[in-house]
Amino acid sequence: MDTTPRAVTQLIEEFNRLPGIGPKTAQRLTFYLLRAPKEQAEALSDALMSLKERVVTCSVCSNIAEQDPCAICRDEARDRSILCVVEEPLDVLALERTREYHGLYHVLHGAISPVEGIGPEDLRIQELLDRIQHDHTIQEIVLATNPNLEGEATALYLERLVKPLGIRMTRLARGLPMGGDLEYADEVTLTRALEGMRTR
Repeated sequence: MDTTPRAVTQLIEEFNRLPGIGPKTAQRLTFYLLRAPKEQAEALSDALMSLKERVVTCSVCSNIAEQDPCAICRDEARDRSILCVVEEPLDVLALERTREYHGLYHVLHGAISPVEGIGPEDLRIQELLDRIQHDHTIQEIVLATNPNLEGEATALYLERLVKPLGIRMTRLARGLPMGGDLEYADEVTLTRALEGMRTR
């Protein structure tokens, strides 16, 4: 007979549904919150409700924002001729942290994955095509999908759709990570590093 209070079990189950959180972590989080001051639990609850009530999807780029259109799409200083296509809003954050990219974005909200039942129609691909066809300032598409099977499949699919429109397409260079040793790199990584060589 389970003597665990229903409220505890329910929270463990909800944490366990989150990606990357297994049963043990779900239990630790639940019992941490049980011991934490009531104010901390209330702050977490408020943050979750605020997330659902205040965050919207930008109607232009499909990124997450508190206003529509988002701050990046509204920024007149951005280079409107370049559009970087990424899989997730987290990828926008990563690229923005570099302070090297000054163009606009388009977020697909996933990648093509037949194994998980995700096809092109489940992504924001049609919105991308509509945007390219209606915004004649876009001259280059930078494909910044992840370097895995799903990301590569998505990039190839997008290339087939966009190339006939006459827009220049580029990919992020892929290669060796900082601190990595050549002897441990696989052939694909080394090949991409050589392909992405640039003059210094």
